[in-house]
Amino acid sequence: MGIKTSLPPPELAIYALVLVCALGYAGNGLFEASRDNMNRKAFRESVKPGWHYIGRKMDVADFEWVMWFTSFRNIIIFALSGHVLFAKICSMIAPQFRSWMYAVYGALAVLGTMGPSYMLLLLAHCLGLYMVSLLKQRWLCFTLGLASLASFKLEPANSWQSGFVTGTFDLQDVLFYGGSGFTIFRCMSFALENCDWPEGNYSFLDLLKYNFYLPFFFFGPIMTFDKFHAQVSQLEPVRREWEMWQIRTQAGLSLASIVAVDVFFHFFYILTIPNDLKFTSRLSDWALAGLAYSNLVYDWVKSAVMFGVVNTVARLDHLDPPQAPKCITALYVFAETHFDRGINDWLCKYVYDAVGGEHQSVGPELGATLATFAITTLWLGPCDIVYLWSALNCFGLNFELWMQKLAEWGPVARAEASVSEQMSRRARALFGAANFWSIIVYNLMSLNSLEFMELVIRRLVLTGFPQSTLVILFVTYCGVQLIKERERLLALEEEKEAAKEKAE
Repeated sequence: MGIKTSLPPPELAIYALVLVCALGYAGNGLFEASRDNMNRKAFRESVKPGWHYIGRKMDVADFEWVMWFTSFRNIIIFALSGHVLFAKICSMIAPQFRSWMYAVYGALAVLGTMGPSYMLLLLAHCLGLYMVSLLKQRWLCFTLGLASLASFKLEPANSWQSGFVTGTFDLQDVLFYGGSGFTIFRCMSFALENCDWPEGNYSFLDLLKYNFYLPFFFFGPIMTFDKFHAQVSQLEPVRREWEMWQIRTQAGLSLASIVAVDVFFHFFYILTIPNDLKFTSRLSDWALAGLAYSNLVYDWVKSAVMFGVVNTVARLDHLDPPQAPKCITALYVFAETHFDRGINDWLCKYVYDAVGGEHQSVGPELGATLATFAITTLWLGPCDIVYLWSALNCFGLNFELWMQKLAEWGPVARAEASVSEQMSRRARALFGAANFWSIIVYNLMSLNSLEFMELVIRRLVLTGFPQSTLVILFVTYCGVQLIKERERLLALEEEKEAAKEKAE
């Protein structure tokens, strides 16, 4: 109830005006803080000279982003361009062998990057999970898969296996843990799908073709084996109407996003400022709220760029990969909060939905979320920060169901039914605004630090109460209403399209 009805256009216009003014005001505070303190001693390590023609220093605190688009840029372009070139040639000459070409090229790229010992290590894990999958026992596949994943996340097995990588380079640890972790998840998907396949067993070569597809190998996203196998096995794939235009558009947006982020980092030092808590504590409440929000938006943009580049290549290969995660700006429920849609789809299919069913009962939902976040904790690497992050997000997901059940409870349901749908939508948006900030705060610790999260909570909830707390909550409420309006319009469009297809 509530989202199906619209609000008066003047009311929505006021919400939009309030939101734009608030974002502008918070952004101006961050801009001034960055401009006036770019030469601050504590910033020297992560604020370096940027583009010459901009004439300002640049925030380089995120070493992964800097490495991707500086020292490793040419390597990434070369590897993906080679994949696209050989894939195109194979599709023209012998399309029935294109899956083999993907696997051979990917395996050679991994071999050249990480060395033969690392390749043998991954093949050993793949072979182990393949052998277990032949027994058609899902619990055995889960047990060995999680044990394999734990061997890359826990000592002493972790250090022993990392020694299999030859040579040293800047992104070695990132590529090692990314390639290893995603390999285990892909092998588990293969094993679980093999258990459910009634026509015998998939071959070990099918697993290798699935695992060593280069665009997905190191950084994902993960396609479950059933989807990948069905799509890559098409002998004569046909492109949909306007698909090439959409691929070119996606590539253009990814390139534009990379440039926009680099330009943004010349004016807003959103990653460096939280590292200096003494300075951060002197920011205004508005600037601090904008800093917390912008950190999550940046992490989403980073994921969207990575997914955009990889997905562009995958779509050229006639695959339909998982899309970029939903923008943090459009999130106000924990059920839709994720920064990797591939991992999210994997967990939902094999764990969350398998345990929780329809997600309407409190008990099964609690069991499903505990199992899901237990595996997520292992995937991220067990430590105090990850434990706390998992516990808070698990609580948030369950709390939403508890509130839903409370809303369906007789007295509360009758009270909501006694008011108009517009008032119901306004009341629910208030809870959505509080939920929005819970999502931001709960994820700050994993993106920045526990100390920064504590500072945000203390300033915006305790010392900032009531003025800053209520005003920022109202601004968030305005944003949630605009999101709800967008969702309502999209739902109407989908209903019209469905009715049109039914009529035809």
